[in-house]
Amino acid sequence: MRVLVEHLPPESATMTALRNAAPPADLDAEAEHADPSRGRWSQTDLLLAQSIDAVNRLGHYYALVNTSGGKRPDPPTPVPRPGIRPAADRPRISHAAAETLFQIINGTPAPPP
Repeated sequence: MRVLVEHLPPESATMTALRNAAPPADLDAEAEHADPSRGRWSQTDLLLAQSIDAVNRLGHYYALVNTSGGKRPDPPTPVPRPGIRPAADRPRISHAAAETLFQIINGTPAPPP
């Protein structure tokens, strides 16, 4: 029974009732350590996140086109998705590793940078 309840969607009546019955101190403690990128997302949640990112990118493009001189605005940060680390946390590939990968894929030496 526990497995069934744990895998209910967050918007289900049971999960809503459990959240409503939880003491405020427990909710505050959970909120401090909450990581939205680790939660379960429905297809609708993923589509909504993609829509938010698209609108944010369009706003960024609009700002770039209408900015003359000065500092250009930074690109928007995408909505965190489950199972995907933020870009700042992802390991970067070194130049030597990229060149090796290029040679493996194409069978030729990589062009100079």
